[in-house]
Amino acid sequence: MVEIIPSILSADFARLAEEIAAVERGGASMLHLDVMDGHFVPNLTMGPPVVESIRRATRLRLDVHLMIENPERYVEAFVGAGADAVSIHYEACRHLETTLDKIRKAGALAGVVLNPSTPVAALEDAIVMADYVLLMSVNPGFGGQKLIPYALEKVRKLDTLRKEKHLALPIEIDGGVNRENLAEVVRAGCDWIVTGSAVFHSPSAEVAVREFREIAAGATAVRC
Repeated sequence: MVEIIPSILSADFARLAEEIAAVERGGASMLHLDVMDGHFVPNLTMGPPVVESIRRATRLRLDVHLMIENPERYVEAFVGAGADAVSIHYEACRHLETTLDKIRKAGALAGVVLNPSTPVAALEDAIVMADYVLLMSVNPGFGGQKLIPYALEKVRKLDTLRKEKHLALPIEIDGGVNRENLAEVVRAGCDWIVTGSAVFHSPSAEVAVREFREIAAGATAVRC
């Protein structure tokens, strides 16, 4: 089943508990939390204390995306704060296998992220180390960007690669997914769909998630 994963980067932080409750009512089972350090990407967001506060506010699974340098120093802190899944950038991690193993030993799923300009071929061997792969469909750092069209071809290549290696790992996509392109994104092979502005900047986040889930279900039926 395709997961619609609201990204709280686009939520109203003054009403965060209400925003989370709304997407939960809409049927979301996971939240996406973007962690930025102002170095790997040109923006600053949250640290483990914010993740811990969100953990206390919801039972939804927390998908924490680390857009930071030296992620191996911090993965255990984020799992300890309540992350159920932690993804690290291929471009930022010097010892990928060791860091993924550290995430798993701490008790979370371990994901690898590729920037738009990083080819899927970079994961030819490393894909077997991951529990899931996140493909960025915008350049990381800011919400509200448009999906880069060639990202969908990367999804198709990754889908082919996982089939060749007989892997069941989910393919996640993050950036610019909206009502207009969601079906195409699902048909390309994505299983976890991160969406921020299209949900939280809509009149009703609850209704938006419900509509996204319906569109994804229809596209999945075609894909199958």
